[in-house]
Amino acid sequence: MSEMAPPEVRPKPAIPAKPPHAVPPSASTLSIQGSGGGPSSALLGYIGIDTIIQQMRKKTMKVGFDFNIMIVGHSGLGKSTLVNTLFKSQVSRRSSGWTCERIPKTVEIKSVSHVIEEGGVKMKLTVIDTPGFGDQINNENCWEPVSKYISEQYEKFLKEEMNIARKKRIPDTRIHCCLYFISPTGHSLRQLDVEFMKRLSSVVNLVPVIAKSDTLTPEEKNEFKQRVRKELETSGIEFYPQKEFDEDIEDKNENNKIREAMPFAVVGSDKEYQVNNKRVLGRKTPWGVVEVENPNHCEFAQLRDFLIRSHLQDLKEVTHNIYYETYRAKRLNDNGGLHPLTCSAPAGPSESNV
Repeated sequence: MSEMAPPEVRPKPAIPAKPPHAVPPSASTLSIQGSGGGPSSALLGYIGIDTIIQQMRKKTMKVGFDFNIMIVGHSGLGKSTLVNTLFKSQVSRRSSGWTCERIPKTVEIKSVSHVIEEGGVKMKLTVIDTPGFGDQINNENCWEPVSKYISEQYEKFLKEEMNIARKKRIPDTRIHCCLYFISPTGHSLRQLDVEFMKRLSSVVNLVPVIAKSDTLTPEEKNEFKQRVRKELETSGIEFYPQKEFDEDIEDKNENNKIREAMPFAVVGSDKEYQVNNKRVLGRKTPWGVVEVENPNHCEFAQLRDFLIRSHLQDLKEVTHNIYYETYRAKRLNDNGGLHPLTCSAPAGPSESNV
């Protein structure tokens, strides 16, 4: 009788070690919530769910970000200069490969894209300019080409979504923010300003700014800001961030401070000057240098922190969840909600990671 072979001994699977950067919390913070919101009970050891943020960060860093910003206003208000100042690079130069879409009548839409990188984070920034806006003798309905362009970007995204074989990441050319430049008259909004903002505030994140605010005295600037806010309220014009989009009390408190400070009175410049042994961005005047990033001189720093450092992702989310969804629902309802849209939008180089 042959000898029976001893049973195979399989090694126990190794228990994954926690990442070196993850510090296990104290026993008092290790807990699991009971079903139905019941009492939580202590966990017996480290799980690793606190690494989800690092996992998301790693994946997002590989994909990168995109941000599409539209600038609208009269010629000579420093629109391109302000955008260059915001992103500290020549992202809005006339000579840097603008793609142009000619629109009938007076306004043409121009866009240029750049990939900018900071701290290992890459962002594809697309700037959409509207040369010719408001510069004609008859400016009747000159907001229509801008409105049409914004709707076309929603349509492109919708058509991509409706494709049977969708791209993993849909190219995103939707406008995430529209900076509207108000002339520093010191008096009141023009009828064109009111009409444009009233028409566009329901389809895009509208952020009004007072351009070249160094032409106003501090007293004139404050009075003008108050007058503009009152006119916007009287005309029923809502600008970003809207009160109804505040998600909690923390959002409400933060956004209330922003709403009270708007419209931001700004100065843009891509020129440096020596001030108190420091190189600063500024505009030289007969009475000295207006420092762009000095909060005592203008509100550029507040605008930059608001647009880039605190609300950039929210601008994208509101675009996707509010304005695009509103367009999508109406478009599908008009289409019967059953049949796919026939033509597909041309593939673009940008990709959405909303």
